[in-house]
Amino acid sequence: MDIKNSQLEVDNWIKEHGVRYFNELTNMAQLTEEVGEVARIIARRYGEQSEKESDKGKDLGEELADVVFVVLCLANQTGIDLQASFDKKMGVKTERDHDRHHNNQKLK
Repeated sequence: MDIKNSQLEVDNWIKEHGVRYFNELTNMAQLTEEVGEVARIIARRYGEQSEKESDKGKDLGEELADVVFVVLCLANQTGIDLQASFDKKMGVKTERDHDRHHNNQKLK
């Protein structure tokens, strides 16, 4: 996924189809709601909770995409170049965790 282009696509969508961005606090609440929907599917489909009939048709990919959409909205409205931030974070994680997980006995 090209994050920079995705940010532009979301911004264009907001300008064409939305009135404006929801404020940051509303989008944070929206993000929390969307993450909760992902958690519900994961807990019931892959965890130990039984899946309700009403949840069986839910699309995990669609719910994850909802999370990404709101994250991109938050990045746009707070002036974050998420591509640059992501690239920087991957560099940090690669340097810091290069051998960390290979030496984790819990993962063997």
